[in-house]
Amino acid sequence: MTPTPTPPGGRRHRRRDLLAIGAGAWLAAPRRPRAQGGFPNRAVRIVVPYAAGGPSDIIARAIAERLFEAWGQPVVVENRPGAGATIGAEHVARAAPDGHTLLLAASAHVMNPPLMPHLTYHPVRGFAPILQVAYHPMILVVHPSVPASSFAEFQALARRQEGGVTIGSAGVGNASHLAAALLGVEAGFPFTHVPYNGSAPSMTALVSGQVQASFLNSTVATQQVRAGRLRALAATSLERWRELPEVPTVAELGHPGFEVGAWYGFLGPAGLPEPIVAKLHRDLRAAVQAPAVRERITGAGLDLRDAGPAEFRRIMETELAKWERVIRAAGIRPD
Repeated sequence: MTPTPTPPGGRRHRRRDLLAIGAGAWLAAPRRPRAQGGFPNRAVRIVVPYAAGGPSDIIARAIAERLFEAWGQPVVVENRPGAGATIGAEHVARAAPDGHTLLLAASAHVMNPPLMPHLTYHPVRGFAPILQVAYHPMILVVHPSVPASSFAEFQALARRQEGGVTIGSAGVGNASHLAAALLGVEAGFPFTHVPYNGSAPSMTALVSGQVQASFLNSTVATQQVRAGRLRALAATSLERWRELPEVPTVAELGHPGFEVGAWYGFLGPAGLPEPIVAKLHRDLRAAVQAPAVRERITGAGLDLRDAGPAEFRRIMETELAKWERVIRAAGIRPD
């Protein structure tokens, strides 16, 4: 007797999660077909405009796992680094506004455009804000040889030293440069900018005393300060950084509203339908609140944020206007 063939889709599969490590990582598992027409109805891609391993990548992969569990659809984490994070952003700006292509943007998303007038997209109008999920400030640090143990003493040193103090950065237009520029514009802080080709040579110069100061992201700064290699003078957040609570903020030291931080959040292409924005906001927010995801994000030295579509848009508009003003006032030009 000829055995009856198993009809397509009739064989049950054991659920299994697969996480591939690489430039494009995706989660997939055999599953029962979902109703047609719902969202998502196929793989969703999260474009990270940076190389694998950084904060954006960590956030995307942690959340992708949770979204896969909620949706039963593949969730792809696709790294598209280059050109100051604009390659990945441009790719998403051109994608179909159906929710299946998302961008995990960072604060450079609104820092870069004033320095790149020929971009093909607008950083705010070209996207649909969904959820800002994380943030960390920067810390103004100095080499131990610098004769200043406080921000006030460092500012006094800058005013009496010819050319001001030397502040190193990871490059022209980098966040570390713009933080110094903001200090110069809003606080009249005299300094000489010393740009390096990336974070590693900038850090080497700072730790070896070739430059007097720099603005570092809070995670790196905390490590260097606790190791005794650098001294922290001020944080760029509006509230004191949880890992260095003894370090005051620039805002509380006489410059209200001074803030420079790295934020991370999800954007979709402009024109994303409101029901899809609402669902993405709801599901992303639930993913971030999962204990395992919260632990991975905070364990990477980030604070959680919970800014929805309207608030996130306001944040981006405010930040873009601020950096346009600062870059113009400081006369910064791209390399």
